Amino acid sequence: MSIQLGDTLPDLVVNTATQQQVALSDLIAGRQAVIYFYPKDATPACTTEAQDFRDLTPNFAAIDCVIIGVSRDSVKSHQKFTANECLEFELISDVDEAVCNAFGVIKLKNMYGKQVMGIERSTFFFDAQGKLQTMWPKVKAQGHAAAVLKHIEGL
Repeated sequence: MSIQLGDTLPDLVVNTATQQQVALSDLIAGRQAVIYFYPKDATPACTTEAQDFRDLTPNFAAIDCVIIGVSRDSVKSHQKFTANECLEFELISDVDEAVCNAFGVIKLKNMYGKQVMGIERSTFFFDAQGKLQTMWPKVKAQGHAAAVLKHIEGL
């Protein structure tokens, strides 16, 4: 079963582009958090979404909110994507899909006429106590980061 509103942040150990084997809770460390899932590094929509979150990072920081991106790409791919796009937030490498499965974002998708299992672009907002407050499934990349920020600022 995937995470539901009011649930606490899953207790998972993850690999990131900057740190190997870190607890997801340590990445958040008592702050609000936006965890967004995206299909693939360096693809058009995923790059747009990452750039939008990057550009708004100071605004999220001003409200004590960290941003964390998650995909099934390797740590090496994340390191390249982070460098190319000047990202200042963590990217989690979820090659074994443990984080994706905990959040229920692996879905059957149609790609080029074939059905495949892939990440459904989704975002989750946790409060400073680590409780899930808001979920955005089936996200469109363009303008999403600004909508998330506006929502959090309105709480």
